Amino acid sequence: MRIQVLGPLSAEVDGGSIVPTASKPRQILALLALHPGRVLPVPVLMEEIWGQEPPNSALTTLQTYILQLRRRLGTAMGAGRPGAAKEVLTTRHGGYLLQVPSEAVDAHVYEGLVGRGQAAFDGGDDEGAAALLREALALWQGPALVDVRVGPVLEIEVMRLEESRLGTVERRIDADLRLGRHTELLAELTELAARHPRHEGLHSQLMVALYRSGRQAGALDVYRRMRGRLIGELGVEPSPQLQRLHQAMLNVDPALDVVAGPRRGSTFDLYAA
Repeated sequence: MRIQVLGPLSAEVDGGSIVPTASKPRQILALLALHPGRVLPVPVLMEEIWGQEPPNSALTTLQTYILQLRRRLGTAMGAGRPGAAKEVLTTRHGGYLLQVPSEAVDAHVYEGLVGRGQAAFDGGDDEGAAALLREALALWQGPALVDVRVGPVLEIEVMRLEESRLGTVERRIDADLRLGRHTELLAELTELAARHPRHEGLHSQLMVALYRSGRQAGALDVYRRMRGRLIGELGVEPSPQLQRLHQAMLNVDPALDVVAGPRRGSTFDLYAA
């Protein structure tokens, strides 16, 4: 079985899709897929479907949804494997379990690559880190579970994945900056900063990329505009780190140079306290 949640929901067995068209069984499949090999208690599944006020018929209806998923599994597996669907979507005491290896789910492959990429980054292997993090990000085909109606449980999972995705992008850019690829990053960082107008980490990376590309005035303008936005919308100054980065650019601090700068740590932490 191959399951994709980093984008539209996809689940295939021997080339046949097992994704139901009805929204609630899709939610159940998505939630089970995010926790392969783990029992999800019935109350958790009910909360995802009905929130805090499930109907009196909730247990029976949930069992019906599980039966529908097993039928789709059975059809995809073929008539020669009777009972196989129950071995994959298993009933356990108090819940249900999707019995598939974690590497069958793209989100878990992604998280493994991110972990390896972070380890390479921390160890100073910038080329390895950039390659692994880029490979992880390539698994994304759009927003997580973009075609699935999400309830309170899945909503948290989607938020976690999307936060991880943005953090992975930021860390991959850190690795590329340490490799001196500042000019190549300018277009990507300009777009990211526009899409995340209050994200100081991305703005600090854009400032550094501009500065190292010989565009000090552009880097200082990025800071000026973000400071104005933060003061105007939130009534707060930029963080001390971003303020120190701005001051370092005014002082032409050699620590900003690709060669002279530290080999470890993120761009945003160049001037951490």
